[in-house]
Amino acid sequence: MRIKYTICIVFFLALVIIEKENNIISRVSDKLTLRQTPRTPLEPVLSSRELLRHNGSVSLRHASPREPNPAFTLLKRRVENRTQHQPQPEGSGGRKHILLLSTTRSGSSFMGEFFNQQSDDMFYLYEPLWHVEKRLTLATGGVNSTAANWAYPEVLRRLFLCDFSLLERFIEPAPVAHVTPDLFRRSSSSSLCEDSVCSPAVKGVFEHHSCKNRRCGPLNLTLASESCLQKAHRAIKLVRVRQLQTLRLLAEEPGLDVRFIQLVRDPRAVLASRIVAFADRYKNWKQWAEDGDVPIDDVEVSKLKGNCNNLRMSAELGLKQPLWLRRRYMLVRYEDIARFPLQKAVEMYNFAGIPFTSKVKAWILSNTQASKETGGIYSTQKKSSEQVEKWRANIPFKIAQVVQKVCGSTLKLFGYKLVSSEEMLTDKSISLIENKVFNTR
Repeated sequence: MRIKYTICIVFFLALVIIEKENNIISRVSDKLTLRQTPRTPLEPVLSSRELLRHNGSVSLRHASPREPNPAFTLLKRRVENRTQHQPQPEGSGGRKHILLLSTTRSGSSFMGEFFNQQSDDMFYLYEPLWHVEKRLTLATGGVNSTAANWAYPEVLRRLFLCDFSLLERFIEPAPVAHVTPDLFRRSSSSSLCEDSVCSPAVKGVFEHHSCKNRRCGPLNLTLASESCLQKAHRAIKLVRVRQLQTLRLLAEEPGLDVRFIQLVRDPRAVLASRIVAFADRYKNWKQWAEDGDVPIDDVEVSKLKGNCNNLRMSAELGLKQPLWLRRRYMLVRYEDIARFPLQKAVEMYNFAGIPFTSKVKAWILSNTQASKETGGIYSTQKKSSEQVEKWRANIPFKIAQVVQKVCGSTLKLFGYKLVSSEEMLTDKSISLIENKVFNTR
């Protein structure tokens, strides 16, 4: 009799868990339904039943039809007809699609500028998944991994094809006739601030993230798509993809030639930077750094460990060079970029198969020797070599010890030396960076 009761209870709990997951994913599916306009034919969104059937492993090939929507197809044909007799840039080797992958406060904005400055033939986007993460968080109270594993690569696929229609579903408030003043950090993309994309203000309404070199009205995503189609290459910078594995089908997409460049940085330096930049979110760490011991079982420490593990597992996968990543993956340390910016920029361009231009070289020379007065927390204008060691004076030894304890294997993989004392931590004559060569296969 007791066994029968136990079975009934287990069965009931299983039903409750399934129903809860179904409700969460249903809310995500509802959020993905765009308010239609006559100019925006839509594709069906994956239903909650389909998501559950895939059990968290959603295929791009089942997420939506393979072709972009008809409105985008017409635009693509129009641009192709206009540019079909224009020669490709010499030595381009065909269109390249570059994904710059990293985590927050790892120097990804600085690295992204290496490609953003190639604006003559590069269409560059800065953190478009910010909108996706925000909407998924609002829909479920947190980023549901099942929904994110579908949404992230599918949005990226469309963007690499210059189709903004799926991204529009996540922008809040929703664009009107494909026009929005709310694209996150538009100003960080030179491509979105060019004359051809810079529309005049409408009734005094300007872009919220104003372009640096001109003042633009709200962004017309149709003009952005047209500009994208005319560029030889495309690059996207991201800090929101947790695992490289989730992008596998993007790498295998027949119409794309995706190159993955993963940027890593010493986790101790990353934490020190986040404590300063995100004081509210890292107030526990700040408190521990000032006057208390770090509780090793705290949820914030668990998050740190999870972040390090995701970073390490993605890098291990990339460095193993499985067939789908063969000659498509490159690992770069921020410390190497900061110390040898020109050398690393040339290496990244060679890996991507794109000519390195004098325009990019000039930007690097100008922006890696900036004075202290020029740079700020979010600035990409800094004396880059000084940034490598700066964190060592800003993090207590006890905090560094915690990072070493929970991120030891990650530090080892990337060639960062452990510190054994306060004196070793603060003595900048002792390098904590091993000479290490990656990407040798």
